[in-house]
Amino acid sequence: MTVSIRDLRAGDPSDAESVARVRRAALPFLIITAEGVAFELSSAHPAKHHRILVAETADGRVIGTAQVGIVYDSPEPGQSYVNAYVDPAHRGLGAGALLLRTAEEHLAARDAVDVYSWVLDEPAPRAFAERRGYHPSRSAHFLRLDLAAAALPELPRDLPAGVELRPGSAFAADPRPLFEADAEATSDEPGDVQAELADYEDWLAHTWNSPSLDKELTTVALVDGVVASFAAAQTDGRTRYASAMTGTLRAFRGRGLAKLAKTASLHRARAAGYTEAFTGNDAGNGPMLAINEWFGYEICATETRYTKKLETL
Repeated sequence: MTVSIRDLRAGDPSDAESVARVRRAALPFLIITAEGVAFELSSAHPAKHHRILVAETADGRVIGTAQVGIVYDSPEPGQSYVNAYVDPAHRGLGAGALLLRTAEEHLAARDAVDVYSWVLDEPAPRAFAERRGYHPSRSAHFLRLDLAAAALPELPRDLPAGVELRPGSAFAADPRPLFEADAEATSDEPGDVQAELADYEDWLAHTWNSPSLDKELTTVALVDGVVASFAAAQTDGRTRYASAMTGTLRAFRGRGLAKLAKTASLHRARAAGYTEAFTGNDAGNGPMLAINEWFGYEICATETRYTKKLETL
C-alpha cells in the first residue's frame, strides 16, 4: 500500500479531526480534539518552525501524523522535537519511517543539533526508534483515575489562614500572575530539554488561549492575595479531564497547597460530569507521583524520551 507525507491542511476541520483520531488511537491517555490540533498549528511561534505532518494512503485515509519543530524557548540552541504517531491498525506500512525521515530533514535544514522524541515503552516502538539511531533517556508515566468512582479526599471545611481558592477564570482580566507562576514552576520541572517561559504574549497565545484549557476547572491557591500554587486543567468538553500542570512557587512549597488546589479541581470536574482523569509525571518526580498516587491515580502507560544527533544540511 502506497503511503505519502504531506502537511496538515490548515483550515480544514476534517483533516484536523483525522489527525486527532490517529493521536487518540496511538495515545489514548491525552486530551486530543480536532479544535486543539488546529489551534496547535495556528498558535505556534514562528521560531518554532512547527509542522504537523500527515501520512495518508493512496485512497486518502490518514494513518499517521507527527509533530515536529524547534524548541525555540530553550536556552541551549539547536534543540528540537519530533513525536510521530501511527494508527495501531495500520502499522507496518512504512508510515512511521516516512514521517520520521521527513521530520528530520525539516529539522536539519533549520540547524537542529539534537532531536528528542517520546516513544511508548513497548518492544516494537522502542526497536523502531533504536534502529534509526535514537538512544533512550529519561522516562515518564501516564496515570489514570476513575473519576466517577474515586474516593476523592474531602476539601477541608476551613482553609488555612490567608489561603483562598479561585478558578483560573478569575484571572481573565489579567492572567499575568498565572504566567509568572507557570514560568517558575516550569523552570523547576525535570527534563532533558530546559525551557524558559519568558514571553508573556507567546504564553497567552499558546497556553492561556488554548481551547483545551478549562479555566473554570483550573484552580489557583492564593496566600494573602498572592498566587502560590495552581492546578491547570484540560478537558475534551465531554468526559475526559487532564492535569495540564500542577505547580507551587518555591516560597510556598511544603504547605500542601498543590494537593488543595488539585483536590478542588477534581471535585469540580466530577460535578461537571467528567468521568476519567489523566495526568503525566516524569518517572523521577517522586513528590508529584506520590501526590497523584494519594489521589488514587494509577500508572497506565510509560513513555521513554529518545534522542539523536542530527547532521545539519
